[in-house]
Formats: sequence, C-alpha cells, structure tokens
Amino acid sequence: MKLCFAFTGSFCNHARAYEVLREAVEGGSDVYPVFSYNVKNMSTRFGDAAEFARKVGALCGREIICDIAAAEQTVTGGGFDCVAVCPCTGNTCAKIACGITDTPVTMAVKAQLRNGGSVLLALASNDSLSANLKNFGVCMDKKHVFFVPVRQDDPVKKPNSLVCDFSKVLSAAEYAARGEQIQPIFI
Repeated sequence: MKLCFAFTGSFCNHARAYEVLREAVEGGSDVYPVFSYNVKNMSTRFGDAAEFARKVGALCGREIICDIAAAEQTVTGGGFDCVAVCPCTGNTCAKIACGITDTPVTMAVKAQLRNGGSVLLALASNDSLSANLKNFGVCMDKKHVFFVPVRQDDPVKKPNSLVCDFSKVLSAAEYAARGEQIQPIFI
C-alpha cells in the first residue's frame, strides 16, 4: 500500500501512532510522513519534536513533509492508496469539515480528495462529542472520508472524548483504499 501518514497534535497519542507507522513500514507499505506545524515545532511532556521527527524520518526512509507546498505536490502527483491522519485532532477534523487548508496535513487531505482518493481519520479528541460533534458528522458524510473505529476513552472523567482504536488503523486503511468504511465505527 502507498500510504501518506499524517500526524497532528494529539501528542499523548504519538507513541501509539508511531507503532502503527512502524507496523505499516515493516509490513511493506511505502509510507510518506506528513507533520502538522505543531507536530514539527512543539516539544511537549510527551516528547521532543526534533527527536520525534528524526525517528519518523528514519523509520520511513525519507524526509518528513512539513510545509503546504510539499504536501500539495507530493500528494497531488503521488498516487496514494490512502492518506491517513493519525492521530486526527478535533481541530484538524473541523478544518477538514470546513474545507480549511492551512497546514501540511489539511493540504494532504485536500489534495487526496481532489484526486478522488481515500482519506482515513484516526480521531483522538477530547471534544468529539461536544464542540466537534458537528464536524465529526460532516466528515462522516463526505465522500472518500473514512474513520478508524472510535470509543469513549474515559466516559466518566472525559465524557465528550473519543479516541480511535489504534490497532485497527491499518485494517481501516485497507478498507478505505477500497472505498469502504470498516465496521463498526463505534466500539
């Protein structure tokens, strides 16, 4: 599978997303990594931005796409089976829902959709069932946009939060590449 793997700022989920990326590469996928501006530039308590970029670049064997122009050029002409946004923040989901293209990740999504290709969103957002619920719904209704199955990760302490099942990302990508939504969406 030729996969564009785009990271957004759900930093607490980067280790899990990295494991999915590692599995994809080790499984033979040709992977092109994309970072949002925050992922590229923001070190957090979950890790150093430069070190994370080094690890991802080394694993994929290519430079990370981290600007809008490179994302458009690479994805538009790339013939990708799927662009997977993993993890996909509520902010990025909202931008995709509204057609806002102001980061390398949202440009990769726009370019893939313009080509009629599949986009997979691996949602990880604390406001998926509140402020971002409408954006989640808009994206669910978009042609060529698919989701990794999601669950409430802590219904008591974070009742509005949804996080994808990271173990299902690659299976969901295979479905998306065929134009199908893996089921069930809600687990």
